[in-house]
Amino acid sequence: MMRRALLSTIFLLLPLTAGAQNLPAKQPSGPSATQNAADTPKLVEPHLHVGRSGNVSRPRVALTFDACMGQADARILSTLVRERIPATIFVTARWLKKNPPAVAVFLNNLDLFELENHGQNHVPAVDAPVLIYGIAAAGSPEAVRQEVAGGADAMLAAGLAAPRWFRGSTAKYDASAIRQIRDMGYRVAGYSLNGDGGSLLGAGVTEKRIAAAKDGDVVLAHINQPTHAAGEGVARALLALKGRGVEFVRLSDVDGIGDDDTTQ
Repeated sequence: MMRRALLSTIFLLLPLTAGAQNLPAKQPSGPSATQNAADTPKLVEPHLHVGRSGNVSRPRVALTFDACMGQADARILSTLVRERIPATIFVTARWLKKNPPAVAVFLNNLDLFELENHGQNHVPAVDAPVLIYGIAAAGSPEAVRQEVAGGADAMLAAGLAAPRWFRGSTAKYDASAIRQIRDMGYRVAGYSLNGDGGSLLGAGVTEKRIAAAKDGDVVLAHINQPTHAAGEGVARALLALKGRGVEFVRLSDVDGIGDDDTTQ
């Protein structure tokens, strides 16, 4: 009888013990957690479209490439030059410093390439101290200004024309940073089609995404990851778009309309 009672007690206790192991850890509810949530700014990732051609057989597409850090992707750059495909390239000061040969290619093909500002150190243009995809944002209005101005200064030092567009790292901003960048004389370059998922997608997926670009799309891809499979997909997609009869334009060639007060 005593043994049966003991077994019954153990049986009743087991589910409670097992269940307790799966309970989530208690979350802090102190003032610091509440304060951090309140201080987090609302971030936006603006869209951008260029004026549509209205011609079904000749859609208009703006190709934009970010050159963040690292090396130039010759697979993409050589295809653009060989096929005479215009594009807008957003360069950082860090990338310019490491890639003089690619900069020379741009300067020798100014009929194809429009060079614009991607910042000094590739930090998000957000004026609050937050992390975006694990990257620390600029964190203050002064740091946002330095990121933008430092990128422009590096472009001028490399012999490039003064930029008119800015696209920050991660392409995310808060409203006050957008106003500050606009006050500095820039239009903020969003996009409508993420072509390569930050250069992390496979070649096949990247090719399919970019090759499906529609009339008025602004494509975002990367030209600084020569070891990533995405670059191969980008190069193939460029040929596919050209085969479709796409009209390639740079951002300076046509009117571009962005949301979140980025271009108006």
